Amino acid sequence: MAAEGWSNARLAAHFGVTESGILQAKRATGLSKPMTDHSRALPWTLRREHSQSGPATNLRNLSAATQGRTVPKDKLNTALRWANRLVGNGLDITYDPEHGFLEVPAEGSSHIGRVLAEARAVLGEAPGERPRGADTSGQG
Repeated sequence: MAAEGWSNARLAAHFGVTESGILQAKRATGLSKPMTDHSRALPWTLRREHSQSGPATNLRNLSAATQGRTVPKDKLNTALRWANRLVGNGLDITYDPEHGFLEVPAEGSSHIGRVLAEARAVLGEAPGERPRGADTSGQG
């Protein structure tokens, strides 16, 4: 039925289960892609008001690209420019539930440096290379 194009809602109604149950069954049987896990890029528990902030979005986009997901070019380039700026200026990113994301001096192992290096490795970019086709002038 799924192969015939039935929606999850239609499958759920047909079998008398929830859409979540259909999604779980699809994952268990290999009929859907595994969920993307962003815990390496976002190791913090974010407060709702910070979950859609620029840093959270950029980290998720870098994570998705690292895991082989398709990320729109403009969003990926934005995330790469942001991460390159931080690393290039000796900064790292951290999270505080009260204040949100903070740029701090990089000390020792840099979180954003690791996330950026992992993304570059998958994207085939050398360390320090600018995103392909990206405008790095800061003018847009």
